[in-house]
Amino acid sequence: MVAALCWLPFSNMAAIAATDPEPEPAILVVGDSLSAEYGLQRGSGWVALLDRRLSNEKTGYQIRNSSISGDTTSGGVSRLPAALEQHQAKVVIIELGSNDALRGLSLTATEDNLSKMISMSQQSGAQVLLVGMQIPPNYGRPYSERFRQIFASLANRYNIALVPFLLDGIATERDMFQADGIHPNEQAQAILAENVWKHLQPLLKP
Repeated sequence: MVAALCWLPFSNMAAIAATDPEPEPAILVVGDSLSAEYGLQRGSGWVALLDRRLSNEKTGYQIRNSSISGDTTSGGVSRLPAALEQHQAKVVIIELGSNDALRGLSLTATEDNLSKMISMSQQSGAQVLLVGMQIPPNYGRPYSERFRQIFASLANRYNIALVPFLLDGIATERDMFQADGIHPNEQAQAILAENVWKHLQPLLKP
């Protein structure tokens, strides 16, 4: 009788474990302050809004935000392997490069770093969505244009999805930015989320 009583809970636990649902597949966001809610109330940034949309539309996906304010593509290369291993992402959204350009860093190095991140993500089995950025022409038109072209060039080279410009629809609207004139405010976040969603949605497998 004692053996039977001990076996019953064990059997029930095994049955419950066998029917536990699979964890929702992850979408990993690797970005800088534009994705890390710099200057915003927690939960109001475009990444959080996108996560809620994924839930509301019952896509079965959830977001893991690995964004750090001030990060560069070099930093992204350094920390991506651990993030990929931790989250086992099905989709990786790469939103980096702006800080490289604003600091006047080598765009050849920027492109090489983004290329490494894309390759690492694809080798892990994830699809990649690259988020394009632009900088003002006061950095010099050749430099600004070269920076803009990096994203489209990489998207073509690796056959990956591309958000042409994260700030599309707000870039020239001063009232959509915080006091620093660089970071979008809370009002702008829904537009950024929509800009990303249009290119993310086709990557989500039922």
